[in-house]
Amino acid sequence: MKVLSSLLIIFLFAYNNRSFAGPPFKTDDPIPVLYLHGELYLFSTGIFDASGANGVGPALEFNYGILPNTQFHIVLPLSFSSPKHEPSQIGYGDTEIGVKFRFVKQTDILPDIAVFPLVEIPTGNAAKGLGNGKAQVYLPLWLQKDFGKWTVYGGGGYWINPGPGNKNWEFTGILIQYNFTDDFFLGTELFHQTQSSLNSPNNTGLHFGGGLPIVKNYQILFSADLGNGITSYKHFSYYLGLYHTF
Repeated sequence: MKVLSSLLIIFLFAYNNRSFAGPPFKTDDPIPVLYLHGELYLFSTGIFDASGANGVGPALEFNYGILPNTQFHIVLPLSFSSPKHEPSQIGYGDTEIGVKFRFVKQTDILPDIAVFPLVEIPTGNAAKGLGNGKAQVYLPLWLQKDFGKWTVYGGGGYWINPGPGNKNWEFTGILIQYNFTDDFFLGTELFHQTQSSLNSPNNTGLHFGGGLPIVKNYQILFSADLGNGITSYKHFSYYLGLYHTF
């Protein structure tokens, strides 16, 4: 119980202590897909800064409930890289696979708690800026608590990021979301990530986004980070996707 209380404290105050993630945000939630159900995302996400642009799209994310409280996850991306003053590149990127396992279900007192280890398989061409060149591993912990129509979730993890010029790095995020209906929500995310390479900056930022229903079991998901002036790293990033559950 002491350990769970400590985790809850970390969850609620993570932003004071310091991806692909939970669409449309960088921060993920601990809720796996229901057993024998699935979800599909057709999406694009990218970042534009002084060095140029890079991202993925179109990309396909597939999640499936393989066991109770356990979700299989895979992302198959078409990547793009457009550095300033160099030729643009497009091609298949690094494949992401993982398993989300919720080991604590939410009660009146406790939050949902899950682990979601991911592996980035180096299937993209690193020489063209379409992949990392080495396998990466992400080890996060996610928590969530619901309060009526409000949802708060967050946590963070550690990226193992080998390769020349790369650095292992950390991500922490917290998100507050208002659920107008089961299919219509708006949220704000505060996150921080440390350097992932010798030349990349630390980044603290805000994301604003949400989900809009189209027809039954379909949503448009969106978010954007305008740079916000929180750090000196000036950029624009976005996520735009079509979501389907079955």
